[in-house]
Amino acid sequence: MADAAALPLQSLIASLEKQCLPRILQVVSGVYFQGSVYELSGSEVCFSTGDLIKVVGIELQSVSCEDVGSEDKFELPINYTGRFTVVPEKMPYGSVEELLSLRPLGLDSSLPFTFTSSSKMDFNNFTLGSGRPLTILSIEHQEGQDDLVRCHVSVREGTSAEVRIPLSFRGEFYECESQDSFSLQEIMSSPLNITVTLFSLFHFYTVRNGVLTFPSSLEMDVIDVTSLYKDMSFLRPLSLTDVLSRPAESFPCVVEILEEPHVHSLFRCSWFLELSKRERLIFHRVETTPMVLLSTAKFRKAQQYFLLSHQYGGRFRRQPREFSCVYELFVASSQAPGLKVSVTRNCEEFEEEGLPALSVGEQLEVLDDGDDDDDDSDEKEEETKHEDVREEVLLLPLYMRGQFVEVLSDTKKYRLRNLSKDFSVPLNVKVVSRDTELRSDPLAGLPCLRTEGSLLEPTIQASFLHTPTQCFLIPAKWFSMSLTVTEDPLPWSGPQPPECHMESVIEVTDIFFNEFCKRRYSDVAPPPVPPRKHCPPVARGHRSHHEPDSDRAPTKELSSLTLTVAKKRSPPPPPTVTDVDSDHDYEVVDESLLKFLKSAEESAVFL
Repeated sequence: MADAAALPLQSLIASLEKQCLPRILQVVSGVYFQGSVYELSGSEVCFSTGDLIKVVGIELQSVSCEDVGSEDKFELPINYTGRFTVVPEKMPYGSVEELLSLRPLGLDSSLPFTFTSSSKMDFNNFTLGSGRPLTILSIEHQEGQDDLVRCHVSVREGTSAEVRIPLSFRGEFYECESQDSFSLQEIMSSPLNITVTLFSLFHFYTVRNGVLTFPSSLEMDVIDVTSLYKDMSFLRPLSLTDVLSRPAESFPCVVEILEEPHVHSLFRCSWFLELSKRERLIFHRVETTPMVLLSTAKFRKAQQYFLLSHQYGGRFRRQPREFSCVYELFVASSQAPGLKVSVTRNCEEFEEEGLPALSVGEQLEVLDDGDDDDDDSDEKEEETKHEDVREEVLLLPLYMRGQFVEVLSDTKKYRLRNLSKDFSVPLNVKVVSRDTELRSDPLAGLPCLRTEGSLLEPTIQASFLHTPTQCFLIPAKWFSMSLTVTEDPLPWSGPQPPECHMESVIEVTDIFFNEFCKRRYSDVAPPPVPPRKHCPPVARGHRSHHEPDSDRAPTKELSSLTLTVAKKRSPPPPPTVTDVDSDHDYEVVDESLLKFLKSAEESAVFL
């Protein structure tokens, strides 16, 4: 019934050629491992009698060698870096064609090489004596005639000639020893009779539905049953990475989940929870999608994170950012110059520490390093003196703490792609127009969102088989699952798929956010920690009155770490009214009345 008798696995694999693959084998006598362990170090080590294996690939791992002198046997890995020379066979070759066909390399790569003839050679009115070396230079192909071998031969001392010998010319030929060297991989590519002992097999297995790799040295007998099971369908599992590499013309297609996603802690969206075993999906297309990661405010009880594609149809409006120290102002202004903030908490002045006083409501504008240069024209100096009436320039230490809020005059509405193009992250925004394509926009109603970063993600546009027009994007690099392409028909008539509604918002977890930060900033040095002010220890029982002290003054190094800002001065208080000719009738207290009240108060003490 089978194509051949039962053979040891190693013998059968050694006899296979890649051109005859795939082949279907059935296990006649199984190999077992203690404890029924099916996998060890990534290789299959347990097969039962009757198991079917579809061999789809063979990879040479090592070569069995024998020392001709000592007859010692050993194995060399196929990637062995040593070089070998071919020892000429003592047995003769019957024709020139046979001599060339058994070269360890391709014919073009192994030329030139030298051989001799044990007998006299007569061809084309030319006679060549026996034992004379001939060096093959090239092969000349002739249409309709035998191919010729162009050879170089030494006729007499100092003279040589070229002869052309038919490839089919017969005789007794011996190969001469050559100094050419070859790698083990090159030698194994020749049809020489070399014993190969260890292969790796890539196959499909009907029970476990997986691609497995195992060595051919397993002690089990198999039988070739290709003719009996040639029409059997073997499932080929694919990963999401494999799907990304499929050609565009293979989409759309219906797939079945063989193994559900391993990572459940990265996504919180509804479609992810439905990815279960045997669930069927439609993969519409594969594309690279620009996406933006957003987060809600940190003061919320449960902070949320969202991954948005540029297809999101809502509109955003910028929101003011809050800063808790001058260092944060420095970082924000370095990304977007011209930052303006308003002070939301009073800051006391400590002159010995270089901390100026700031009052609630004062507005600060971060200046560039070149904004306070003195090497300007007379016209600019005059303009600066005029503006000094309303503004003053301050140097704020980076370690100074405070409460600031960004001053915004931008009321424009932006699409997500415009925010990513026009502004750098982080950026505070709010959804002012929801995406009408979504059944429920999770971003609508949130008081503030923060853009954490942009990314280009390879995605798979997919939908469930029972809802083919409700599509979502699968970020293929963020989780793995095993699936297979089925032959099920697509759930629509006609060559063109119906119009799909895209779910452009993916809710993710804080674990996803932390992993995103690791990948994004893995090769970026962390930002410098802002310096702290130097506060000497205070003796117990003594109060610090902020007296000037040489130890409390900032060092020269710390004093240089400052941020230049322009502060708008508060309007002066209204002048005090001193006009004696005022029309107002104020009551004046008599001095004698004051003396009487004082004496009455003193006498009441002694009563």
